[in-house]
Amino acid sequence: MTDNELTHAIIGAAMEVHRILGPGLLESTYRNRLLHELQLRGFTVLTERPIPVVYKQTKLECGFRLDLRIEDRTIVELKSIEIIAPVHQATLLTYLRLSGRRLGLLINFNADVLKNGVRRYIMDTPKAFNTERTELSAQRSQRHHA
Repeated sequence: MTDNELTHAIIGAAMEVHRILGPGLLESTYRNRLLHELQLRGFTVLTERPIPVVYKQTKLECGFRLDLRIEDRTIVELKSIEIIAPVHQATLLTYLRLSGRRLGLLINFNADVLKNGVRRYIMDTPKAFNTERTELSAQRSQRHHA
């Protein structure tokens, strides 16, 4: 399965959860239901996995935990908040770097339309990244109408 196919499947599962539950619930509810939905679709999913921080060859257990790791390739950070802030993006990028993964999704279930709450991140190298946001069309639409 390619990165695009995997993220498409994950986003599809998240949309199914959002379609049934709607916005406004706790993040833990969405995490639990998305985990269930992904498992129903045959994916291997780990939840609440700890990420150690290595500093000068010393491994520190700092209490960072991934919301979901899917197929041992993709990290999904879930939110149920009003607005995604830069710190949420930075957190996911740090998780990608610390875990050695290159593909991540930041999903905010508190969006009226879930596709507006999904951001996809690809780490090109450990120190550089490329972001793709599914809400780009919404931003273009807003600029067009302004």
